[in-house]
Amino acid sequence: MILLGLTGSIGMGKSTTTAMFADLGAVVWNADDAVHRLYAPGGAAVEPVGAAFPGVVVEGAVDRTRLAEALGRDETAFRRLEAIVHPLVTRGRAADLAAARVMGVKLAVLDIPLLFETGGDAHVDAVVVVTADPEIQAERVLARPGMTRERFEAILARQMPDAEKRARADFVIDTGRGLEAARADVAAIVETVLDPAWISPRHGKAGLPQSDERLH
Repeated sequence: MILLGLTGSIGMGKSTTTAMFADLGAVVWNADDAVHRLYAPGGAAVEPVGAAFPGVVVEGAVDRTRLAEALGRDETAFRRLEAIVHPLVTRGRAADLAAARVMGVKLAVLDIPLLFETGGDAHVDAVVVVTADPEIQAERVLARPGMTRERFEAILARQMPDAEKRARADFVIDTGRGLEAARADVAAIVETVLDPAWISPRHGKAGLPQSDERLH
């Protein structure tokens, strides 16, 4: 199974792009969705996050707005949260990928916003970076309900700059050029990595790295 890491800063079009990969038969694993499940009623993160950040659990679930307020710009608080959530996410992802391998899936795409920041790029066969011009990015993000310029800037401050992501990518998809151009780029990437002659630029061979469970 080929494992692609897909990343990009907020508002770059990652969700739209992963849907295009899914349309072509790839199994998509989304880090944000995994966290949502952990924060939902009965989720494994509810109790420990509630204990670490009193007042953020409402009706048995982690309230993301309250959690964001509790975190503020405190990097220490973010690290405490990550220490709770990342191991839970990692275990869930390992189980999902193991199931995909059993089913004979040929291509899995991991949508992980902080792929580079957490060192996860070392454990995939190739990295796809989704990008767009800063003006398009800001327009998309600030149109989201409840989003403010201050919150947008705080999110960007925790993420690697787009230019650095693009420089470290194996494939780049510019969603600012429109859906059809992005869809064509996705199709070209899928065709490339599923070619039996394709060689992983990160591991010297195609196929899932044995250390995929170490991804964060």
